[in-house]
Amino acid sequence: MDEQKHNNEELETTDSRPASRYIKIKPFIFLLMIFALVVATAAITMISLTWGDEKIVDVTNTNTNAERSEFSKLYMAYDKLEAEYYEAIDEEAIINGAINGMIDALEDPYSDYMNQDEASQFNESISSSFQGIGAEIQERDGVITVVSPIKNSPAEKAGLLPNDKIMAVDGKDIQGFSASEAVLLIRGNKGTEVTLSVKRGNALMEVTIIRDDIPIETVYAEMLEDKVAHIIISSFSQNTYDELLAALDEMESKGMKALVLDVRQNPGGLLNSAIDISNLFVEDGKTILQVEDKGEKEVYPASPGPRVNVPVTLIIDEGSASASEILAGALSESANVPLVGLNSFGKGTVQTVNDLPDGSNIKITTAKWLTPDGNWIHEKGIVPDHVVEYPSYATLAPLDPTVTLKENQSSEAVQNAKEMLEAIGYEVGEVDVNFDAQMTAAVKKLQTDNELEVTGELSGDTSFILMDKLREKILKEDPQLVKAQEVVKELLNK
Repeated sequence: MDEQKHNNEELETTDSRPASRYIKIKPFIFLLMIFALVVATAAITMISLTWGDEKIVDVTNTNTNAERSEFSKLYMAYDKLEAEYYEAIDEEAIINGAINGMIDALEDPYSDYMNQDEASQFNESISSSFQGIGAEIQERDGVITVVSPIKNSPAEKAGLLPNDKIMAVDGKDIQGFSASEAVLLIRGNKGTEVTLSVKRGNALMEVTIIRDDIPIETVYAEMLEDKVAHIIISSFSQNTYDELLAALDEMESKGMKALVLDVRQNPGGLLNSAIDISNLFVEDGKTILQVEDKGEKEVYPASPGPRVNVPVTLIIDEGSASASEILAGALSESANVPLVGLNSFGKGTVQTVNDLPDGSNIKITTAKWLTPDGNWIHEKGIVPDHVVEYPSYATLAPLDPTVTLKENQSSEAVQNAKEMLEAIGYEVGEVDVNFDAQMTAAVKKLQTDNELEVTGELSGDTSFILMDKLREKILKEDPQLVKAQEVVKELLNK
């Protein structure tokens, strides 16, 4: 409430009689004036203490932090550390640790305390760009896990996949780290290298990635055959809705008759962005999602606005999380859009970021969201209408170009290389862990076909070429995209 100030003007009167040296007041009047003065002083003091700019105490709330009994143990522990620890304590580190401890006690991987540096990087990730490797990560049971690499990022190009476990960064063990703590180690300036120790299944491998600018360009569009548009949404950030509108306009100008929307390996983002985009596909008045906070439900219906008026399918996979799942749930249950691909990630909670005065923040899970039909998909995900698996070669561990594989060696890396070569059309014989003479011949042919030095050994540029060829095959022969096209063409022909 704004403080209001009233200026009372007093009228001056004049009197021609000589002034008396004393003021004569009757006793009763005098006592009344003293009483009035006491009351006025008390009132002014109460007002200044309660609403003044520099409050001494909040008289409307005697339950101040210092008097809250639940914190007495915390204060006692801090005082003991300060008084008895054998070295001087770092006050800021102790307080940050206490806040982290409270958040960790929730056992919620999505609630997090971020110090100033971590908060700054978080804000960058939902703005225009940042520098790093471009991967969404999460802490699960004390292990940093890849949710999804960002499309066209160094992480994707290096072969990181959803569910990869990052065990160490540049040799530093990060087990037990929070996601925010891990991000500080993984991110860095453009052009610098970071080496991740990655566990995929039972295999442990070293992946070296060169950091780069990660633009938050979140929408990619292309026109496929038969005027079927393919639009990829890689994350839900501040500009995604506008980017999508521009992509739709571009596709419509090219004669779009149907649309395949693609949120594979999209780790999510802003709730409002997901709602705005869902609104393009859900009929006015129908439910987009429900949000439940301590038993109270709020329904978010679609509102008037532009709509996509062509048949649509949506592709999801295990890297489609959070806002991607909001979109999938809304389109599936309120717009009868068929889903193609794999079971989604399963994140059904909403986080709110609370900025603190020193630039740090607390990200807290404040609600859970439900699909239009009231389903909570948390830790279960959304099952697509048409399940289409990735080919086995799409999940192979990337090769380390700094390691030379050659004849008479045996390792899991050799077996991965054999599977890659076979997938792109080279004869390797039996696919096993042994680098034999037929494998050497296959590598030599790959080097000859790509005008590389013919050594029969697999390393450096030969490893890069092999992985690039495999990536091209995965993109060209995308079974989920092929199925989505089939499904949307059937809708078009109805």
